[in-house]
Amino acid sequence: MSDGSLSQDEIDALLQGSGGFDLGDTGTAGDDVPQPTTPDTGAIQQFLAGLVDSQTGSLSGLIGKDVTFGQPVVEVISNGGFVASLPDQIVQIVLSFTGGASGAHSFIFSPEIATMIAGLMMGQEEVELNDAALSALVEAGNTITGSEATTISSQLGLDVATEPGESRSVANNDVEVPPGEFVKATYQVTIEGEQDAELIEIFDLGMLQQIAGGGAAPEPAAPIAASPTDMLGDVGFGVGDQDAFAAQPAQGQMSFGMSGQPNPNVQSVQFPALGGATAPGDQGNIGLLMDVYMEMTVELGRTRKLIRDILGMGEGTIIELDKLAGEPVDILVNHKLIAKGEVVVIEENFGVRVTEIVDPMDRVPDM
Repeated sequence: MSDGSLSQDEIDALLQGSGGFDLGDTGTAGDDVPQPTTPDTGAIQQFLAGLVDSQTGSLSGLIGKDVTFGQPVVEVISNGGFVASLPDQIVQIVLSFTGGASGAHSFIFSPEIATMIAGLMMGQEEVELNDAALSALVEAGNTITGSEATTISSQLGLDVATEPGESRSVANNDVEVPPGEFVKATYQVTIEGEQDAELIEIFDLGMLQQIAGGGAAPEPAAPIAASPTDMLGDVGFGVGDQDAFAAQPAQGQMSFGMSGQPNPNVQSVQFPALGGATAPGDQGNIGLLMDVYMEMTVELGRTRKLIRDILGMGEGTIIELDKLAGEPVDILVNHKLIAKGEVVVIEENFGVRVTEIVDPMDRVPDM
């Protein structure tokens, strides 16, 4: 009688094959392991190409010159291969997306291209890569990324925004990139009267796959409450019975629901006709507002400046306003013009003497 152990012949047969035993279809060891999906670079390329017009218009408006962006060259790359493709020193502007489509995002320039764009924005030549230049580049990045977020929001119905920007000049091995694989988009940028430049934009891979695939997954539909006639059908009433229950009661009769409680009597609302002006006695006591503070401002003048002029301001800069010397200043309450006056000195403080009260009818268009 066998003691349940296998003979040497049976063990050898098992090692060489099935040995006549029906072991069934066991499959391969990795059949149940989900395989990683290959990123659809074609869909990502098509989506990024749709952002070129907004990028071109944004940068052109900032530097005051015609700008042309070439079609993006899209790569899915990891940190090691990406760093090797960069110059030794780079300028990075980090501007991540947040909201309906969130993820890491930044622009990367060579120092030469960065100083060229910053100089054009500031209206200066041979700009040093200092804090002012980096601030100008952040402004450029904010404008371009903001237009991209607007385009994404309008196309996909997602509420997409950007986080505050940060710029830095670092060595290539200190570049900040998303973990794992990410998307690198390279654009050839042509600026009127300047040498061609290369702009690199990097995106979080998961975010772009979500956007290029049509946005976030749709929300599940809310459950629809069953109508009274549906409930009648569930408890076994025929179609004719349902029609009888659904019939409207005659005027003056009371209708009862399934619970035996009377249904409310619903009537349309009757609004009174609009009358004339309210009598003075009905306006309330204005004295209740007499102790309320309101902000009063005296405005010396205004002007408009280009961003490059504002970024180039420093100590000693003179700003010309739109008012002539000796012209009355504006007196505003909660930013609404109510009077004009002239500036006076009261001991050690400035003051204003009211010379004209603005007619109330002239204030109406500003309200």
